[in-house]
Amino acid sequence: MDSIRIDKYLWAIRVYKTRSEATDACGGNKVRVGGAVAKPSKAVKIGDEIEVHKGPAVLTYKVLQLAENRMGAQLVPDYAQDLTPESERAKFHAPKETIVLKRDKGAGRPTKKDRRVLDALMDMLD
Repeated sequence: MDSIRIDKYLWAIRVYKTRSEATDACGGNKVRVGGAVAKPSKAVKIGDEIEVHKGPAVLTYKVLQLAENRMGAQLVPDYAQDLTPESERAKFHAPKETIVLKRDKGAGRPTKKDRRVLDALMDMLD
């Protein structure tokens, strides 16, 4: 075996929980192999670099060995080298700013005027 499908490999090295999630990510242009967008059936070989856009971060891996079956987390470093910079990993733990606006019960949906006020408030915060 000298190559394997990218969706199967990403599932095997535990980047995605399910193979269908990996397939959807490839189909949604969130995976690149060697800088080019990879479809789910793209074959990866030893030495390829894979970029995965997952959430707010871009994860980078180098293929060390090929794996068809999902493995335990302790075995993953033998099959894929994690090249992701620490700055990208920090994006997963960055605090998220949330604004909670409270409306009176029974007030219904916001009107167009209410929406303009909300948009103005959000613009002031940016």
